[in-house]
Amino acid sequence: MSFLTLGFFTGLSLILAIGAQNIFVIEQGLKKQFVFIVCLICAVSDFLLIFLGIFLFHYFNNFFTPLIELILNVLLFLFLINFIWGKIKANKSEIKLETKEDKKSFFNTIYKTFGFTYLNPHVYSDTVFFLGNFSKNLVVEQKYLFGIGASMSSFIFFFALGYLSKYLSNFLMNKNIWKIVNFIIIIFMSFLALYVLTNILK
Repeated sequence: MSFLTLGFFTGLSLILAIGAQNIFVIEQGLKKQFVFIVCLICAVSDFLLIFLGIFLFHYFNNFFTPLIELILNVLLFLFLINFIWGKIKANKSEIKLETKEDKKSFFNTIYKTFGFTYLNPHVYSDTVFFLGNFSKNLVVEQKYLFGIGASMSSFIFFFALGYLSKYLSNFLMNKNIWKIVNFIIIIFMSFLALYVLTNILK
């Protein structure tokens, strides 16, 4: 197996786990709002973080300290609580199935995408820590191939996830269904927030 293929399947096996970032990409696809830019930010961010991890483990060790993880967990918890509260308020009010892409919703979407990406310690643990650590014993050329392979899996996964959700949204344009979708997102994000809180308190 080539190191490009090894990187691809290793990255794919990590990213397939359902998390807050993936749920957000699915939601944007279902809403048909800024799907391309959301998928692009997530994929490019993975690319940057993967090669950051490869670089760090090439020159340093033990950089992912408990203090850094604690700070990221606190920030993610606050971000999730704010997101969940927004969903609760949306479910209590009349749901509008608008898919227009105005300037306000664009910047709000960008903010949320960056939040679910860069405030999530699991993104760092998968891309920077795990993949970086995995590649530390490879020679330089193998590191690059491994990183490119892992990055390719992120690009394929996020765009497939976003645009498949966009396609499926044609069957979900119903206010009652959207209330159920919002409720499922609230429940899932609440479990994630609880999990993050237990990591903070332990």
